[in-house]
Amino acid sequence: MSAGATARADSRAIPEYLRRASGRERRSVLDRAMQVVTVSCAIMAVIPLVAVLAFVTINGIQALSVDLLTKPPKATGVGGGAVTAITGSIQMVGLATLIAVPVGLAAGIYVSELAGRRAGAAVRFTADVMVGIPSILVGVFVFTFLVLPFKQYNAFAGSVALAVIMVPVIMRTTEEILKLVPGDLREASLALGVRRWRTVLSVAVRTGWPGILTGIMLAIARAAGETAPLIMTALGSRLLNIGDFSRPMDALPLFIYNNARQPFPALNEQAWGAAFLLLLAVLTINILVRYRSLRGTSR
Repeated sequence: MSAGATARADSRAIPEYLRRASGRERRSVLDRAMQVVTVSCAIMAVIPLVAVLAFVTINGIQALSVDLLTKPPKATGVGGGAVTAITGSIQMVGLATLIAVPVGLAAGIYVSELAGRRAGAAVRFTADVMVGIPSILVGVFVFTFLVLPFKQYNAFAGSVALAVIMVPVIMRTTEEILKLVPGDLREASLALGVRRWRTVLSVAVRTGWPGILTGIMLAIARAAGETAPLIMTALGSRLLNIGDFSRPMDALPLFIYNNARQPFPALNEQAWGAAFLLLLAVLTINILVRYRSLRGTSR
């Protein structure tokens, strides 16, 4: 090959090399830019959570006292504590759990193990819609059937409203967890002559129980923080109510709502203290959920 031909070949190869180098450089710059964007978005998503936790913690710790945890509110309106709200939340969320867990488990088992394609899709769609319905509408619905006929606000109606909110969460979690259980376990049980219902309960549900329990705990955490349904049903009360679900009953979200909008600084401080207690309860439940999830994954 002559010297001129070689020079022409080199002149064509140099721009091609430069184009490839510039292409790699552009991709590298674009990759770094997208990393910066995604990290920035992640930080922006975390900042509100950290801000809320810090703000409630700083204001709530200052308001915590023995009186807040052990005394009922005073009839005069200023002073006392939040023991009525604490006991009320425990009772109503507890009863709601007793109502929602069997219904949600049964519905999830039906959709995952027993329902046909169309029936399962219909129930699944209904549960998805229920999850997205504003909680105030649930309160209005329960108010119509369990408050108006008796002409009295009552804690049982509040528990039913919370249970309605919990059921679709438990149902969808149960269904998804049961789908993860290997089908070989069911087939092995059926091959041994075990009835289908017993296979579902003893094999599928027992295997997926850690995940199902996680869904139940998440549903409890959501119900514990609901305010709107309780305004329409349980209403709230300054009187200590233990076990009488036919009368109004206080709860921590109601206590926070009522005290936060009062013009008295002492009541506002109590609202901050109650908000901190509710935050601790929800965080504790979520930490337990994460712990069980990690423990189940490690196994």
